[in-house]
Amino acid sequence: MSARALPQELIRAKRDGEALSPEAIRELVGGISDGSLSDAQVGALAMVIYLNGMSSAETVALTEAVRDSGEVLAWTDLELPGPVLDKHSTGGVGDLVSLVLGPWVAACGGFVPMVSGRGLGHTGGTLDKLESIPGYDIAPSRERFRHLVCEAGVAIVGQTAELAPADRRLYAIRDVTATVESLPLIVSSILGKKLACGLDALVMDVKTGSGAFMPTHEASFELASTIAEVASRAGTPITALLTDMSQPLAPCAGNAVEVREAIALLTCEKRDGRLLEVTRALAAELLLAGGLADSRDAALVLLDDRLASGAAAERFARMVAGLGGPADLLERHDRYLPQAPIVHPVHAERSGRVTQMDTRAVGLAIVALGGGRRAPHDAIDPAVGLTGIAALGEAVDGERPLAWVHARSEADAKHAAAQLKAAIEVNDVTAGDVRLPTLIQDVIRREAP
Repeated sequence: MSARALPQELIRAKRDGEALSPEAIRELVGGISDGSLSDAQVGALAMVIYLNGMSSAETVALTEAVRDSGEVLAWTDLELPGPVLDKHSTGGVGDLVSLVLGPWVAACGGFVPMVSGRGLGHTGGTLDKLESIPGYDIAPSRERFRHLVCEAGVAIVGQTAELAPADRRLYAIRDVTATVESLPLIVSSILGKKLACGLDALVMDVKTGSGAFMPTHEASFELASTIAEVASRAGTPITALLTDMSQPLAPCAGNAVEVREAIALLTCEKRDGRLLEVTRALAAELLLAGGLADSRDAALVLLDDRLASGAAAERFARMVAGLGGPADLLERHDRYLPQAPIVHPVHAERSGRVTQMDTRAVGLAIVALGGGRRAPHDAIDPAVGLTGIAALGEAVDGERPLAWVHARSEADAKHAAAQLKAAIEVNDVTAGDVRLPTLIQDVIRREAP
């Protein structure tokens, strides 16, 4: 820490409503990284930012300082013949977009070094899903990661110790000091890690609805707008889509069951649905931003061709094999992906149509089954989850259940069934009486200055 400014004086200035200079912010973030700021000081800093907020300029400076607190990946030495692109989601239930989008964009000529995270609260984590694949290494060496991005066009891995180390410490302290919900801290955490990957463009999927981190449209739009502004001012072109999370994005939720769903989409076993629509829209924005298509229509034609030809599925297979998973996962996924011993339908108490859903409660039902974590170090059961989840407006009765629960025991299945029934409202109405939410609600595009 520089002798020019004691950390407590910088914290005091922010406490008293002053704006911090980029230099002051860099000093503080440097102290978070190297340990010269104590946990008490980091907690105090997080709290004054939570209480007083940050200006746009401060948030940009914080994001850049977090990005630069460790290694910033560079790809120029590899002479990649296409743009370096990535996607991030604010999280949801049944949201397996990354598993499909990464290889799909790679098949179109992009290079996708995707650093992903684990499940948080009721939301699923991409790394947890991938770890249901036997042998898949989420923490490869830097050299193996770079080689796979070059060779397969995509590698989905976990955050390394070298990428944005300030964020890892700051987030851990935010988690125990009731400061997670600060907009500047959320934005700098998301973008600090992503921009450290040396991207040419980024697309954000910001969720809204009952299963979203920020459930109201207003809060989600503010988050999307702030992320777009900060990323562009930090030098990375970005598109943010505001998408619906008032029901699970896919008709399934869990870990292994979502990998199966991804394979079904990539191999064209399934050819429609909300998941495919959102993934296709996000991928099209990346192709446009990366110069791989000159119009949205051209981007969609290219995407559809690469999916139908099997090129996207082949990229996924190469990524899995390149990170230690089975080379024949696509063809023999039932041999490799774990399956729960108990699978039961969950029927509604009455026939009718699904009119409303507490998606967060659906996610928590999966956590209770063992498919998520109650505490950070909990083990996850990759086999459990839900499949065949009825969509809003869909009719359910004695033949068509609300979903099928995949559980480790009869007691777990019974508990999850009760949670699911409480989370899904069924009424005797016609299809026209059910108001279906718009899937893609807003699009925000920002170029780098």
